[in-house]
Amino acid sequence: MNTNKKIAVVLSGCGVYDGAEIHEATMTLYAIMKQGSRYDIFAPDIPHYHVVNHITGKEMKESRNVLVESARIARGDIKALKELDMRDFDAVIFPGGFGAAKNLSDFAFKGKDCKVNLEVEKTVKDAFRYGKPIGALCISPAIIAKVFEGAKVTIGKDERTANVINLMGGQHITTNHGEVIIDEKYKTATTPCYMLDATIIDIADGAMNLVKTVHELM
Repeated sequence: MNTNKKIAVVLSGCGVYDGAEIHEATMTLYAIMKQGSRYDIFAPDIPHYHVVNHITGKEMKESRNVLVESARIARGDIKALKELDMRDFDAVIFPGGFGAAKNLSDFAFKGKDCKVNLEVEKTVKDAFRYGKPIGALCISPAIIAKVFEGAKVTIGKDERTANVINLMGGQHITTNHGEVIIDEKYKTATTPCYMLDATIIDIADGAMNLVKTVHELM
């Protein structure tokens, strides 16, 4: 397959507890290339909300930068999100990880009253304006629900998070591994990944199904 499409992938750091979920990010990049497309990687040039020791789960007394940390996953080939022009891309995808709810937004702390990073919000709205599909994995669909009132999304089966999404004005749809929810109005595709008890095989299936759906929405 050779679609010759170019997809923007937006990361939120490096590591599930304070940044982008590495398996989800990697499998998304893999799935994009398996579909015959290309990708460019972006991240906001902002401080992490905090840094978490991924062995102990405890907060560390240091600061890191979201763009610099995301560059670890991108192998250095990354640009600041403010440089992203959605007119140059065919779609945009947001892998999950707590960074989506701590750095790209403050959903982890403020729930239904959260705010989305302005550069992230602009990216999502520009994608919609130019008719470009938007993909989101894991907790990232909460961003979609916040930006687009009434958007249909999924984060899997977690009732508490689903209720918060509904309170924000979104429409949460319960799903299992690998399932993708499409909102035709906003051209969004969402899948739960590690919001469920998942293996890396489940993540690969979810990323592949989501990326395939995003291509179908182009």
